[in-house]
Amino acid sequence: MTAAEPVLTVDIAIVGAGPTGLTLANLLGGMGLTVALIERNLTTVQEPRAVSIDDESMRTMQAMGLDGAVEAIVARGYGSRYLSPGGRLFLTVEPTSRDYGFDKRNAFQQPELEALLRDGLSRFANVTQLFGWEMQAFHQTERSVQVEIARGPGSQKKIQARYMVACDGGRSPTRSKLGISLVGSTFTERWLIIDLVRTENRFRHTEVHCDPARPCISLPGPDNIRRYEFMLHAGEDERAVTDEAFVRDMLARVGPDRDCEFRRVRVYTFHARLAERWREGRIFLAGDAAHLTPPFAGQGMNSGLRDAHNLAWKLAEAVGAQDLPAELLDSYEIERRPHAWDMIELALRMGQVMMPTNGRKAFLTRMAFRALGLYPPARDYFAQMRYKPKPRFRAGLLWPDGRPEKTTMVGRLVPQPEVEDVTRRRMLLDRVLPDRPVVLVFAPYPDRLLGKDAVAALQAAGAHVAGITPEWMNPVENGFPVYRECSRLFSRRDMQAYLGHALLLRRDRYIAAAVPVADAASLADKVRSLAPAPVRIQPLANAS
Repeated sequence: MTAAEPVLTVDIAIVGAGPTGLTLANLLGGMGLTVALIERNLTTVQEPRAVSIDDESMRTMQAMGLDGAVEAIVARGYGSRYLSPGGRLFLTVEPTSRDYGFDKRNAFQQPELEALLRDGLSRFANVTQLFGWEMQAFHQTERSVQVEIARGPGSQKKIQARYMVACDGGRSPTRSKLGISLVGSTFTERWLIIDLVRTENRFRHTEVHCDPARPCISLPGPDNIRRYEFMLHAGEDERAVTDEAFVRDMLARVGPDRDCEFRRVRVYTFHARLAERWREGRIFLAGDAAHLTPPFAGQGMNSGLRDAHNLAWKLAEAVGAQDLPAELLDSYEIERRPHAWDMIELALRMGQVMMPTNGRKAFLTRMAFRALGLYPPARDYFAQMRYKPKPRFRAGLLWPDGRPEKTTMVGRLVPQPEVEDVTRRRMLLDRVLPDRPVVLVFAPYPDRLLGKDAVAALQAAGAHVAGITPEWMNPVENGFPVYRECSRLFSRRDMQAYLGHALLLRRDRYIAAAVPVADAASLADKVRSLAPAPVRIQPLANAS
């Protein structure tokens, strides 16, 4: 750094501009924070890596104002077919429900997604992009983090940030410098990954070839691309398995793509690990720096996007807080770590179905799924992906309502139905809610149950107050907006139990508390604990 060059002072320094870092930068940029995004590469990734984005992550894209742009580049709503060694179908997973407002599974190309997320940053003059700069060192004090970065041997810069977030991948230099170890399962598997420029296989869903001799997953993508993943056996040489003749022989066994052009052929080793801690003072780990997930459930990148959404609003509140409650930032790891491990365990369980260790286990697994398929509730359980753990927190920034764990909605991500306003205009719920805590009154007559004094108390505490009626009641406004729930998501048993209640929604749309509407004013203190900060996000021109 030259003597004349000033230190770049920002609220948040982000190291790593993969999907997690780019998402975090977009969220923080929209929240008005100053951000330095540091990426050692000159561009976003240019080769395919992650291939699936789920409904929870699409809701995060919505929070950034980019959901319309993302939907334009994905293949929406695909499923999976599980096949025996002889090619016989024994399990179908084709979810159709849209609990959070979006299709549960969507295929994409990572270079396109990252380019879109980087383009999204152009909306924010408060985000400084430092591509081609590499983090060299950092140290922290009680008040800030000092980061030294370099671009070649003769160009250096210093950044002073209130907080730093390491989104620098599975081999995270930040995590290594902090001396934080990875812990968890001893699972490791090598897989041969083949990405095609164009496929001859027109089947739009994933095909899972559950063959003990050579498990294979064939994944669709947008624009007629496809990926194949073959499990490698112990002792197989990496150079031998990436030889063109070997690769084409593998493709010939599972479909029509033997002679297709390769975009990428590579061997990957998959892991199941968690960082032993996700925070060191003012420095946080997120994405692959905090957890490594096998790909069988398509949750690796999605877990990182959940990290970004959980952490972003808490950092925004921390930057603006005069007296920072310790539990605000501590809640990041408390909330995210258990769910990240749930996703790892889901991937491992799915891997056991995909990778039977012998013919007998493979046969018994197929017979079990075929038997379950004769029972409609069991068939729907798998077809609608209900085996995927729903996002929920058991501890953190929430106030339990005393209901049993299986039935309480406190700590869960609120469903996102289509709602209708008093003019009969329809939109997704999140589009009518501002980026601050919301008290959502769920009742047939919200305007009659919540008095003006309670509304005033909640608004004075910083909450946005809104009503939502069940689908059979038309909305009427009287002092605060009211919407009719059109998708019947609130008509399900878990939400129907909260009819006549006021739900406190956090900025990330998790339900922090629930009380009868008569006690709604008591939520004011809880709203203050969440430290509201209203935000206006400008979407891209092609976002909906």
